[in-house]
Parts: sequence; C-alpha cells; structure tokens
Amino acid sequence: MTERLHWPEVEMSKKYIFNTADRAEAASPSQVYLEKVSSSVLKDLLSSGSSSYNVLLRAEEEKKSPKQSLYKRSKTSGRCAATFSKRNRPGMGSKKVRAPEGGGRPAQTKRVLSGGNVNLPKPARTMAVVGSTMGLTPRTGPHLHKTYIPNAPRTRLPALHKAAVTQEVESEKKLCILAAIKPSNVERERAKFFKSDFSYNPQFEYSNPVPPAVLARHNNASDRFLTQAVHIMELALQRYGSYEKFEQVTGGNLLTKSRIWHNVKKYMEKEGCMGEIVVQVTDDLLSRASMTVVNSRPTLTINISTAREHWLEGMLRHEIGTHYFRSINNCHQAWSSSTGRKKHNLKPLNPTEEGLASIHSVLFRRDPTLWRAALLYYTVYQASHMSFSQLFHNLGRFVQDPNTRWDYCVRAKRGQSDTAQPGCFSKDQVYLDGILKILRYRDKINFPLLMALGKVSFEDVDRLKALAQMENIRIPHFMQDQARYGEQLRKIMAVNQLTDEELRAIV
Repeated sequence: MTERLHWPEVEMSKKYIFNTADRAEAASPSQVYLEKVSSSVLKDLLSSGSSSYNVLLRAEEEKKSPKQSLYKRSKTSGRCAATFSKRNRPGMGSKKVRAPEGGGRPAQTKRVLSGGNVNLPKPARTMAVVGSTMGLTPRTGPHLHKTYIPNAPRTRLPALHKAAVTQEVESEKKLCILAAIKPSNVERERAKFFKSDFSYNPQFEYSNPVPPAVLARHNNASDRFLTQAVHIMELALQRYGSYEKFEQVTGGNLLTKSRIWHNVKKYMEKEGCMGEIVVQVTDDLLSRASMTVVNSRPTLTINISTAREHWLEGMLRHEIGTHYFRSINNCHQAWSSSTGRKKHNLKPLNPTEEGLASIHSVLFRRDPTLWRAALLYYTVYQASHMSFSQLFHNLGRFVQDPNTRWDYCVRAKRGQSDTAQPGCFSKDQVYLDGILKILRYRDKINFPLLMALGKVSFEDVDRLKALAQMENIRIPHFMQDQARYGEQLRKIMAVNQLTDEELRAIV
C-alpha cells in the first residue's frame, strides 16, 4: 500500500542502518551487491506495485554534471521526494539518513562491502513452468565471510535505457496520487468525529488535490469476491469471538523498538541483504509498514503501533522477501523500464504483485486467516455505497475497536473531501483479488520463476521465461523448499475454507 510518509520538522522516528559489520557470517546464496544504482532504478524498484504496506516516493535529483547523471533537479514542489546526490548513492555502505526536509547533505560513513559474489546459475531455456525447480540452487563455492574491502568491484544493476530516463524525468512533474490523497487534516477531523459520537462525516483537506477525473478512475469498487471476503472474516469471528481476540491470539504482543530491530536484523541475515536497507520505526503511518527511497537508500519504515511478535516476519516477507527482491530481479530484465514493458506487452503487475506479497504475509503462520485482505476488500466496497459515518458503523460488524475502524475508513475514503458522499479509493481491493487468483492457479505457477522474472504477472511467466536474464537473481529463503511452500498454500486454502471448485467458478 502506498501512502507518503509524514516527516515532522523534528524527526521523531528511530532509524537504524543494518550493515555487514554487525556480523561475520557467510554470505547468503541469494546475495547481490549494489553499487551506484541509478536513482531512476531505485525509484522504479520501490514505486511500482507497492505493497499493502508500501509507500510511493518519487525522487528529486541533485543537479549534476553531464558525466555524473542525465538528470537535473526538478523545481516542482509538493512531490513525493527523496534526495539523490552524487555523494549519496545507494550501496552496501551505511549512511546517516535525514528526512527530506532536514536540509544539508547526509554525512557519509564507512562503506561496508562483501568479499565476493555468489551467483545463481542460468537455467536452460527449455525449462518447464509447471513443477519445475528452475535450477535455482546456488553454485557451491568457498565459505565466504563479509569483510571490509574498500575498493572491491561489485555487480552493478543495469541502468535504464535512455528512453526510460527521459520518461522518468517527465514523470517527475506528476504528483504521486498515493501521497496526494493522504488528508492533511486527519487528526483534526478525527477529533471532531470522535467528539460527535461517530456521527460526523469528516471534511478532508489535501495539500495537492487530485483532479476529479483521476479520482474517478479509482472509484470503481467490485463485489466479485465480496462473498469470500465476508466468509473469511466470519470464520475468524467464529473461532476467536472478535477481531481484537484474533489479533491478540494470532499476532501476539506488540514489540518494542529494540525487539523490532533485532527481528529485522535476523531476517536480513537470512536473506543476505544486510547493509542494503535502512530501517526506521514510527507511529505516523496508515499502513503497517512501507518501503520507499529516502536519500537514495531503500528504506523500510515500520509502524510500531501494529508490529506484533508473530506477524512481524510475515511483514518482512511481504516487504523485503517479495517486493524488494522482485524489484531487484526486475532490474536485470529487458522489461525493467516502461518502454520495455510496452515492447514485451506485459500485463499489469497487479494484482499478482500484491497478491503474492499478501500470501507471503500469512505464510507459515499457525493461523493464516486472510483477515486483513478480506476486510480491506469489504471496506472499499461498502465505502462506495456509504458515507464515512455509515461505513464506520457498518464495520462494527467485524471490528469493535473504534481506532481500528477509523483507520480502515480513512483508507477507503482517502481522496474524498466531503465524506458524507458515497465513494471510495478502490486500490485496497487488489490484495484479496491477487491472493484468490494466485491460489486458483497455484498448481500451474512456477513460483521461483515468478520471483526471478521481477515485476511481472503470473500470466506472463510462461512466455517470458525464454527471455529471462537469470544471473544474480534473488530468491527469498522461504521459497527455496517448494514442497513446503506448496503445503503452506494448501493450508491457507483450508484455513480460509477456499476450495478449488469455488475458485474455478469465480476466477
């Protein structure tokens, strides 16, 4: 999901950059090393198909000499912006990060590199899609430890084509809709709403209002999977009595900042991406977490108010193991730019992208109930027919806590000014949509290949596999054992009482 982060004048969120100096273990087989990735690549990495947690931030470029960049700093204000400069490039090194409004250049600290590169073999072009393991097992090699090597060469991600660079410059002039539809007066309207005993319909204001014609394109809610969404939530209520009880039993206790950082570090070690991602925690986020680019560094922001002990790793599989890795893999492919996507006639990456990430959120949970995806789908549909106040009361059927209901209502009604009118922002239906479509075709999808090809729909995998570049692709650790992975998909089906017959009828 993609909202713009709010950056207060005094940064209140905690930040931490995990780097390879924190441990001396073997490099992960899925490791790829990043150096001087162009800012346009990074923006593409974390802006397309952003997750149920994802934030979309476009970058402003520092003015550079022609040798250093094709970009010039844009003067347009009100963008989703992160600052890139020639002295602040993404890489394996840790850097001090500031919020965009902070001013000045972030100071650069020591660079942490990895001693060696572990590649993945290039599978045969004739590999089968169904049931194939793709030959993604990493080559055997010496036991490597990460060390400081000041000038060691690393594998660089491919730069975008010139046409894509030109298009990216033009896109700088466009406002990020997912940032623009975040109301600027949420707290004030929240206070009015709660004071009115939930009868007031908020009047939201926006710093950069989106044109009505644009909002209209995102105001089309579907009821295609409404029956399944309601059934999933009713099952959870039968088992636990309330959403609040479900959250406590299946999610566990809220985590402290230190425990969040510890668990994130542990996960990054599994995936071999230490030193690549800045981590910070905040309570100013509609979503549970988000991935964006801040000061040219991939940045994972975690909402501390929703970070629970049994759910955190699922969020990391969603953000890092799915969105981040598919973005890195996408950079190696011929369709990494918008021009390449058009040339190869690719289908939209959603609902596959969000559906796959949402499946990974509940993968390996003791109870993989698809509650959040179901409630988001249901809320959007009801918002299209109700006022804010009506929607709030309607959600009481499934959620008792007024603060949780408020958050879901704001998500569904964002973009509207007068929320007394029916209307919705329909993007949140993509999660359940994608989940059900992937589960419907799970026996025909080669999941490691779907991951390796980058930001593509599962419907395009079969025809794209012959064109795939398989060097230095990254497969998350939880997809290495495909037998176990398949068992978990079947468990998700069983717990949510989804049958193949039902899915074939609706998909």
